[in-house]
This record gives sequence, structure tokens and C-alpha cells, in this order.
Amino acid sequence: MKKIASLYILMLGLLTAPVAQAQLSPNLVQAGIDALMSATITNAQVAEISREAVKEMDAKNPVASASDPYAKRLSRIVGRYPTINGIKLNYKVYKVPDVNAFATADGSVRVFQGLMDIMNDKEILAIIGHEIGHVVNKDSHDATKSALRRSALRNAAAANDGVVGQLSRSELGGLADYVAAASFSRQQETEADDFSYAFLKRNGQSVLALASSFEKLDKAGGGKVPQFLSTHPDSKARAARVRARAKQEGVR
Repeated sequence: MKKIASLYILMLGLLTAPVAQAQLSPNLVQAGIDALMSATITNAQVAEISREAVKEMDAKNPVASASDPYAKRLSRIVGRYPTINGIKLNYKVYKVPDVNAFATADGSVRVFQGLMDIMNDKEILAIIGHEIGHVVNKDSHDATKSALRRSALRNAAAANDGVVGQLSRSELGGLADYVAAASFSRQQETEADDFSYAFLKRNGQSVLALASSFEKLDKAGGGKVPQFLSTHPDSKARAARVRARAKQEGVR
């Protein structure tokens, strides 16, 4: 509460001081707004911000039309899952060669053509289950709040140093770019793996598809971790963990 109260006082002072206001940088004002939002924002507001960010992402990437073979394939894969854990989902394919997929706090799921090219339907569903796990576990909400806090710091730097300000603005990129490359802790990644495993098992799908998807990601990286998995646990270790659990539980 003290932190939130201090932010309100800061914003009130910034916006009402008559002398300072004339010299106040728009970046510094935005820094205060971002900091305040990151401290007080609700889950519903996070979802709305995420929705707007995904709209920007959709505008920047080639989205497969409903008649496109990739879109039809994805629709066939996820047709039974318009909602998961009470979250209404919307799915689209980006027709780009990157091996990637992400889901955001509003329930938007984006799968890249490059990922679909190397995986079968069951593996794609397993990856989607993992990404939705981040949403259900609130990882995506926390990542959005973190992005707002970083935005506040960058705007403050831009307001106080001309050279640093130029670098900060060039590096900012926007929340939309951050959404597709959000990094999560290893524990969060493991918990998202567990969510996908439980989701597949609960719906009568092969849990081993989760293991084979990790093995294909490892192969796609030539033994190296693909960029979007740079903070994830080792793909081979994840696959082995899934296979060991499936063997112990006697499921496939």
C-alpha cells in the first residue's frame, strides 16, 4: 500500500506542479504513468492491454486467412478447445518461418508456420497446451506487468539523458514485440510443461507428444537452444522428464 500511495503522490506532484509542468518531458510523464499502472493494474486490464498488443502483432505479421491450409489445420487441431480452464481462446497462424508460438493474457494463441512445418498435430497441441499453461498460471499477466515497469525505467532514462534517451527509445520496441518473446523462469516453464501434460492426459491425448515436441525443438536448433527457448530448461531434459513420468503412470 505504501508503494502505491507513493506512486499516486508522485503522479499528482508531476501533473499539478505549475513550474515543473512547463519543463516536464513527455517521457517522464509516461514513466510515472507506466510505474503507476504496473503497481495498480488489474487482471482484466492486463488482459485488455495484451489484447491491444496482439492486435499490433497481427498487423505486423502475415496472418493466415480462414481458407489457408495452415489455418484450416490449426482449426482442426484446436477445434475441441474454444476454452481451456474457463479462458476463451482465439487462435491464429503467422505465416513466417520462425519456430515459435505464444499465448497472451487475453487468451490469444499465435502459432508460427515454422513450428507447424516441423511438428505433427499432436505435438502442436502439446506446445499450445504449454503456452496456455503460462496464461492459466498467470505468468503472462506477470510478464506484462514487468514490461510496464521496464517501460517506466526506460522512459525515465530517456527524459534525463539525451543520448541514453535515444538508445532507450530505439530499444523499447513496444509491448507487442515483448509479448512474442516473453521470458519466464525455469520453474514457470516446468509448471507450464506440467499443465500441458495434465491437459493432454485429461483430454485423452498422447502425453508423449509433449516429449517428442521437445525433441524436435532440440533437433531444430541443431543441438542448440532456439532463441525463443533461451530461458527454458534443456529440451532433452524436458523430454526425458515427460517420458519418465508417463512410464511411471503407465500412460502414453
